[in-house]
Amino acid sequence: MAEILKGLLLGVLSQKCYNEYFLKYNFLDVPCFKSTLSKGLGIGIILGSILVKVPQIFKILQSKSADGINIYGVYLELFAITANFAYSYVMGFPFSAWGEGTFLAIQTAMIAALVLHYGGAPMKGGIFLSVYCAIVSVLVSGYTSTDILWTMQAVTVPIILIAKSIQIGTNYKNGSTGQLSFITCFLLFGGSVARIFTSIQETGDSIIILTYCVSTIANGAIVLQMLWYWNVEKTIKVKGKKKPKRA
Repeated sequence: MAEILKGLLLGVLSQKCYNEYFLKYNFLDVPCFKSTLSKGLGIGIILGSILVKVPQIFKILQSKSADGINIYGVYLELFAITANFAYSYVMGFPFSAWGEGTFLAIQTAMIAALVLHYGGAPMKGGIFLSVYCAIVSVLVSGYTSTDILWTMQAVTVPIILIAKSIQIGTNYKNGSTGQLSFITCFLLFGGSVARIFTSIQETGDSIIILTYCVSTIANGAIVLQMLWYWNVEKTIKVKGKKKPKRA
């Protein structure tokens, strides 16, 4: 039992930190605290990412509509997510530093397929998923140059801004956030904030850190929009329920 527990702890702690905590009982070691916090946050983000976009998927399925979701914004977001996890995987960064990208990519690809499906192009949805899987296989196969992957990762910074700006513009134009899920948007914002810290600790890669900084700002803007339009929509509904006064 002790060995099993040790194995679980070593999934979060390095051997050095395990020795500091459980052999030397030095619980005030600052580097170990930062490392452990980073690992714990990384694992938490990965576990959360398994379901982070499920509310969005269910909302589309339940309403049988993808109104308010800009497909081009979804495409660009999927590119950014894919470039991030493919680059991190090939560079050999710890899974705890990028693992959520795999789950986010799967869910984002499903959202793109659903937007196409409910947009009147069900065949395109199926074709899109097939092509996407093929592209990912090539990127992580080891045959794609690391220079290409680094370039893809680098361009995700402006791509994230463009993708989120497209969605922000769509929301502004519609005066509503449509079928966007607040839970999903808020979790994405929280995850990107945490990823700034874990990326500094576990990768030290400036382009990865910059990507998450930009993602945090962009996701935060959409969360603020959702809060704003939520209040506007509630006000409109309340006014609509008021009966007009008789003359």
